[in-house]
Formats: sequence, structure tokens, C-alpha cells
Amino acid sequence: MVADADYPGFCRVILNRHLREMTDLPHKERMQLMTVVFAVESAMRRLYQPDKVNLASLGNMTPHVHWHLIPRWQDDRHFPQPIWAPTQRARAATQRQQVNARQLGDQIIAALRTT
Repeated sequence: MVADADYPGFCRVILNRHLREMTDLPHKERMQLMTVVFAVESAMRRLYQPDKVNLASLGNMTPHVHWHLIPRWQDDRHFPQPIWAPTQRARAATQRQQVNARQLGDQIIAALRTT
């Protein structure tokens, strides 16, 4: 989980070994990694109920396989722009549901078991 009060639930799925690109992974491992990414997205949607989830595989500064999963709301500080763009508005007046890492982890495990 990424500690960002504006985007609760923001997570990264990070490959434990160093590879630069998804296509450096054997096909089976690529599919396993994406299964985890989709399980995190499913858990995030259930727990936080965002308007949209952004999935991004970035890493220009540190070329390493990882995925960003970012819950988005129409009233978030950057919507509809990416979260690294200039802010569009002040922080939303409503506080997003705070879910601890254990709750999110439990939901991710449950999602993985159903795949």
C-alpha cells in the first residue's frame, strides 16, 4: 500500500526480482503477475468503491517491473487528469473510507482464491 491520504487504497504490485519489462518474464509468470494485479483491483473496488481504477506500469526512473493501482474518484484532487498532473481542486471534503493493510490483504487473498 502507498501512504497517500488523497488516494486511500493506492497499491503497487512489485516483482521481487529485477527485470526491466513485462516481456522479460516468461509467459506463465506474466499471467501470474497479472492475476495478482487483477486481484488487487477487485479487492480495491470492493473496499473503496472508486469511480475508476487506474492501472499503470511505469518505471522510467527505476526500470523495474511493477504496477501502480490507483483508485480514482470524480472529486479527487486530480480527476480527470493523472495523479502526477497539476491538481485540479482542493482535497475532497468527504474523507474516503480508511481500510488497513490487513483488510486489503484479506480481500486480495480472497480474490486470488476465486481465480
